[in-house]
Amino acid sequence: MKAVLRALVVIVVCLALVFALAYVVGSSEPKVAGWPLLVVLAAIAMGVQWLVFIPSYIYQTEHYYDLTGSLTYLVVVALAVLLADGALDARAWLVAALVGCWALRLGTFLFRRVKKAGKDGRFDVIKTRWSRFLVTWTLQGAWVFITLLAALVAITSTHQAPLGVLAYIGLLMWLAGFCIESIADYQKSAFNGKPENQGRFVSVGLWRWSRHPNYFGEILLWIGIAVIAMPVFEGLQWLALISPLFVVFLLVKVSGIPLLEKRAEEKWGDSLDYHVYKKETPLLLLRPPRK
Repeated sequence: MKAVLRALVVIVVCLALVFALAYVVGSSEPKVAGWPLLVVLAAIAMGVQWLVFIPSYIYQTEHYYDLTGSLTYLVVVALAVLLADGALDARAWLVAALVGCWALRLGTFLFRRVKKAGKDGRFDVIKTRWSRFLVTWTLQGAWVFITLLAALVAITSTHQAPLGVLAYIGLLMWLAGFCIESIADYQKSAFNGKPENQGRFVSVGLWRWSRHPNYFGEILLWIGIAVIAMPVFEGLQWLALISPLFVVFLLVKVSGIPLLEKRAEEKWGDSLDYHVYKKETPLLLLRPPRK
C-alpha cells in the first residue's frame, strides 16, 4: 500500500508541474476551447502515455515504451503546428522539422533495439507492479512535454522574428548534437552486434571520447533548439528555458547516466580494463583519447 501511495504522489506531482508550466508559459498564447494551447498539448502528451500503458501492463511488455515517447513528440509537435494561431514563420517550421527528424531517428532506433534484444532490462521489476509501471509512463509524458516546451513556444508564439545569428548558432548546435548522438548509437549497436564482443563494454569510436557520447549529443541538440527559440520569448515564456535544463538534469542525475553507470559497475566492476577506461574517459563531455 505504501508503494502505491508513493507512486500516486509522484504522479500527482508530475501532473501538477506539467500543467502549471503549460498554463503559466502558455496563458498569453492561442486557446483551444477556452484552454491555453499548451495546456491542451500537455494533456495530449499525458493521455497518449496512459492509453498505451493499459495494454502494455496487461501484456507485461515494455516494447512500445520508447516508441510511444517518440511518437508523442511527433503528435504534440504536429498538433502545435495545426492549432497555432495564424501563419507559421520560418523559425516555427525549422523547430518543428528538427524535432520531427530527431524523434523519427531515435524512436526507430530504440524500437529496433528492444525488439532485437527481446526486452529492456530496466523494466524487469517495474512492469510487474501497475503503480510503478504507471509512474514510468507518467514520467515519460512529463519528459516529452517539458523537453518540448521551448520548441512549442517557438511554434505557437504570436510574436515572430526573422531568423538571425542565434538561430544559425542553435542550428549548428543541433546538427552537431544530432550527428554525435546518431554516430554513437550506430557505433554501440555495431559493437554489440559482433559475437566476439558479447559481454564486453564498448570503448570504440566516440565511446573512447566519452562514456556517454549519445547523451552528450542529445543534450547539445536540445540546447540548440532552445537557442533557436529564444528570440521569440516574451515575459513568462522565458520559463521555457527549463527545457534543456530538464534534459540535463534527467540524463545526468536521474534516469540516464546514473542507471547505466550502476549497471556497468555491476557487470564490469571486477575488470581492470573497465576501471582504466573509467579513469581515462570523461563521463559525458567529449575529449580526444590520451593514447
